[in-house]
Amino acid sequence: MGGMGSVYRARDLHFPNVVKLVAVKEMINSAPDPLVRQTIVQNFEREANLLATLNHPAIPRIYDYFSRDDRSYLVLEFIHGKDLETVIGDANGFLPEDQVISWAIQLCDVLTYIHGHKPDPIIFRDMKPSNVMINHNGDVVLVDFGIAKTFQTGQKGTMIGTEGYSPPEQYRGDATPLADVYSLGATLHHAITRRDPRLEPPFSFSERPIRRINPNVSVEFEAVINTALQYNPPDRFPDTAAMKEALLNVARKTGMLSKVSSILPVPSGGLKPLWSFKCEDEIRGAPVFNQGSLYIGCYDNNLYSLNAADGQLQWKYPTEGGIVSCPVVYDNNVIFGSEDQRLHVVSARTGKIVWTYYTEGKIYSSPRIADGHIFIGSDDQDLHAVNVNTGRAIWKFSTDGAIHSTPLVANELVFFGNEVGTFYAVDFRGAAKWRFQAKRAVTSSPALKGQAIYFASVDGVLYALDAKNGWPIWKFRMGKGSISSPAFADEFIFVGAADGFIYCVDARNAKEVWRFRTENQVSASPIIYKDSVYCGSVDGNMYCLEYRTGRLRWKYETQAAITGSPVIFDDILYFGSTDHHVYALFA
Repeated sequence: MGGMGSVYRARDLHFPNVVKLVAVKEMINSAPDPLVRQTIVQNFEREANLLATLNHPAIPRIYDYFSRDDRSYLVLEFIHGKDLETVIGDANGFLPEDQVISWAIQLCDVLTYIHGHKPDPIIFRDMKPSNVMINHNGDVVLVDFGIAKTFQTGQKGTMIGTEGYSPPEQYRGDATPLADVYSLGATLHHAITRRDPRLEPPFSFSERPIRRINPNVSVEFEAVINTALQYNPPDRFPDTAAMKEALLNVARKTGMLSKVSSILPVPSGGLKPLWSFKCEDEIRGAPVFNQGSLYIGCYDNNLYSLNAADGQLQWKYPTEGGIVSCPVVYDNNVIFGSEDQRLHVVSARTGKIVWTYYTEGKIYSSPRIADGHIFIGSDDQDLHAVNVNTGRAIWKFSTDGAIHSTPLVANELVFFGNEVGTFYAVDFRGAAKWRFQAKRAVTSSPALKGQAIYFASVDGVLYALDAKNGWPIWKFRMGKGSISSPAFADEFIFVGAADGFIYCVDARNAKEVWRFRTENQVSASPIIYKDSVYCGSVDGNMYCLEYRTGRLRWKYETQAAITGSPVIFDDILYFGSTDHHVYALFA
């Protein structure tokens, strides 16, 4: 007698305004022997501790762990979908080879990740179809790390695993990364033949040739599975990375690569920039595209004009401070702010100065132009309205904090927030129409859809307010604060947060549609192009996600944080990184 377990679907009541589902794994400790009871609890705690150290899209996030009397609980990310065993059982005939290969490649990726865990590799030890979830996006998620363990050379373990899927050495307590290679091979054999190895004699796969059961399987794919299932560990693939490469070669030889690629996210190593341009310091802001040129500011105090086709420098304009402000092009001039406390206007063609306007604080806000006015915020706590032709001040609206938020101009009102959390609506004469108080800074730039104005705050809330009077419509709570500016597609609103997630929220009811986890905070603002959302992260990656599902299409890795938004023109994505480079990629 030992531990009995169940998994429940539950709702996290820490979020009363949204329905957040979680999986609750319960272990009932019924062992009479105190030592056995202690071991069961320790194993359960080990699973919790292991999951807490892992960060991979194919591994469920752990939210909490606790015990009550003889019961222990894990609170985990809820995976919408079916386990692979159910998918196999529900299939009308054999599963398509390209689909199984795509799942196999993803499983190789996640196994390679845990095998490379520091300080010690982790061996899953229980790879089988029932421990592989296929989520609603069609991607794999590896579940149940209950018997996973760290691996140390020469250390024997217990005889544990699932008969039919476990390799012979695991029965002797000798589980290495090659044990997971064997179990993955057994899982793929089951998936492509629909023959359950638990119902067959152990280690008898050679007596059930794959193509004799399913003649539609390619010779190449059969050979990969057979190699993984070799009785002697040295005869298998040396690791899961090598097995993944073999699977990709199968897809290339059989002509399935295009199908597999359409199912799989493109790894960052598979993307090459059309061009990159190196500046002299960090690029923290966003570029603007206009008539074949790209304009972008840098912390080397220069505004750069680059040829968008090849990345060649056309000119650079020096200021006396770093530039985070995103430029605006208007009437053949480039307009932007700088930490040198000035609003600069230069010729888009030559980079020669046209005029400058002085404020009394650094400028991080980006300009907005409407009705002959340039609207821009400053650290002097004023929103400035400047004549776009002459550079003369029209009016200033004083607030109670520095203004980093970029104003939004709509319905003859100017909307913006400041660094003490006050959000304003001001008319074109500089008179306040209404204000709203968030709990912390509003660095995020607002977005308007219908009659609602949306913005995020460092207090961790995405707000929807009535644009006419500032009354709250709804609030959506994120895991941490946000300086990201929201973007829209259909009825969805997208925003990043310091908890590392890109969120998709239904703008009609504040319900979370999906969230995508990056590996660091998301300070950048997303943009939408066609059916994708593009957003950078402090982890150094630019992500391309399918906007309806949050499925990763590809990511491109730079060498440092990406804090500015990208811009897309004619299917080409342009963005800067704090690694000092500007990049151009096919979107």
